[in-house]
Amino acid sequence: MPRIAVIGAGISGVTAAYSLALRGYDVTVIDRGRYPAMDTSFANGGQLSACNAEVWNSVATIFKGLKWMLKKDAPLLVNPWPSWHKYSWMAEFIAAIPHYRQNTIETTRLAIAARKHLFSIAETEGIAFDLEQRGILHIFHDRKAFDASARVNKLLTEGGLERHAVTNEEMRAIEPALRGEYVGGFFTPSDATGDIHKFTRGLAEAAQRRGVTFIQDAIVSTIARDGTGDGAGFVVKFTPALPEAGLADFPPPAEREVRVDAVVVSAASASRALAAALGDRINVYPVKGYSITVNADRPESQAATPTVSLLDEAAKIVTSRLGASRLRVAGTAEYNGFNRDIRSDRIQPLIDWVRREFPAVDTDRVVPWTGLRPMMPDMMPRVRRGRQKGIFYHTGHGHLGWTLSAATSELVADQVAADFPVR
Repeated sequence: MPRIAVIGAGISGVTAAYSLALRGYDVTVIDRGRYPAMDTSFANGGQLSACNAEVWNSVATIFKGLKWMLKKDAPLLVNPWPSWHKYSWMAEFIAAIPHYRQNTIETTRLAIAARKHLFSIAETEGIAFDLEQRGILHIFHDRKAFDASARVNKLLTEGGLERHAVTNEEMRAIEPALRGEYVGGFFTPSDATGDIHKFTRGLAEAAQRRGVTFIQDAIVSTIARDGTGDGAGFVVKFTPALPEAGLADFPPPAEREVRVDAVVVSAASASRALAAALGDRINVYPVKGYSITVNADRPESQAATPTVSLLDEAAKIVTSRLGASRLRVAGTAEYNGFNRDIRSDRIQPLIDWVRREFPAVDTDRVVPWTGLRPMMPDMMPRVRRGRQKGIFYHTGHGHLGWTLSAATSELVADQVAADFPVR
């Protein structure tokens, strides 16, 4: 039985491990967190959104970024401090603009397939994750943005998505909690929402039941060819994470290792450095996003909280209802390297948006969070073989990691099966 190491226990790593386990592989997942799904897969916007498959590579995005550069609460913020990685990534982003149409259609098709597969996995494994299959409603405050979305809608429908325009009255019928005035909206009835953290943890438990081993609190130091025997396979070396307190009182932890036949790199924004050490180029950039979880405890607040997932095009804010008393509100994109600081001037616009759009929802218990989306310049995930036989990549899903991973994990598992068949 071939042995496979998966680096990363976020949504992409856990779905890859699960897909490989179903094919009969001996799978070990190695992750730096104490538990699965503790980083970017912890508190995202919650949307399983084929309707959000439009890639960002457009001239309009460039102009918006320039306009917002000096505005601290802008939906898109770029730290102008020089960085070769950041500016070379942006150059490749611009170079991918001619592929905007093709990549948007391809992402839509992949998202539709992934969504169906994820629902099937959840049903098979009995994973409860606050799933709401009520669709996603895009809301628009101005005519220009609405007309632009109509053009995008043609690409999404070409990719096979059912998404149609709705009037103000139809929007309120879909989501009675709406109180504002809008020029219109677009509704995708087949999209859904849920808690990515609950789903990923539930899938990790299902993978363990199927024989997958999880090594947590482990920082991967090297991935190298196994020099023993006939030289086949890899040695993955890792160091146990140190405790937070009393670091000076402890000796350096002993390095440990696992020997495997192949490695799947699903390490989110850390994938770039791992790939470089293996002789590959995976140009992932950590695009920072923020979310808040609004805890609506009072019945009056719960009644005023939207149940249908929303996307406010102007503010670039999404919402997801998670169970009876939680509302996840997420948004913004920040190009600021590996900075993980939770900035109040980035969180406040999310709170203000809730107060403005849904004034009866309590915001006295708001939990902020930030995560780093692993984005490729062309906004397309990297699911491919490395230069060395036995190295595979399943990473770079950007803001659609949860939406796409259930399908891309099947693709990478098929690649592994082609090169390392289970006898």
